[in-house]
Amino acid sequence: MNLRAMLAEFLGVFTLCFVALGAIAATQGSDPVVVALAPGLAVGLSVAALGPVSGAHFNPAVTFALLLSGRTSWAEALGYWGVQLLGGLVAAFFVGALYGGEAVFEGTPAPGEAYSAVQALMMEVFLTFFLVSVILGTAVYNRYTFAGLAIGLAVTMAILVGAPISEAAMNPARVLGPALIGGEWSAHWVYWLGPLVGAGLAAFVYEFLYPRANL
Repeated sequence: MNLRAMLAEFLGVFTLCFVALGAIAATQGSDPVVVALAPGLAVGLSVAALGPVSGAHFNPAVTFALLLSGRTSWAEALGYWGVQLLGGLVAAFFVGALYGGEAVFEGTPAPGEAYSAVQALMMEVFLTFFLVSVILGTAVYNRYTFAGLAIGLAVTMAILVGAPISEAAMNPARVLGPALIGGEWSAHWVYWLGPLVGAGLAAFVYEFLYPRANL
């Protein structure tokens, strides 16, 4: 078990969750550009800084996609999932300490008032598919130097589009820790099933687009 990689995964998820929750708390959710751009910057910069250490999954759904495509082992995946979920929990704890528990509650993704859990599920599947496709296309199957920028922009794009329906989590670690601290459990299953299905579909598509024999 690579402790350096696990620490990098913890730090990446901690940064994402702390910044995402903090941006919502600081603006009271009133500035959608800030709410979308802040986590995009957090992810992009973390990929650039920590990618060489752990591969910069920062998301249990991304780890799941790499597991399905045979690019990580069960042992590594289980270790990554543990520290990713822990990173989200610790980030939510500190945001709660700084802004109060209500801020964590408000920052925990849940379906929009005008939308159903099924609509939120569909949005999470689509957005996670887009995000994981960018990750696979720029950082896994092709190692481009601008991968961090591309991934950060994908996160920002997804939040701008999906926030009204599902708040565009795309990441179970972004939801579980805040839910535990803030107590917001509305349609919590959506934020596990949606990202895992979307990531699995992206893994399947990219295995077809980039046959292993041609890599």
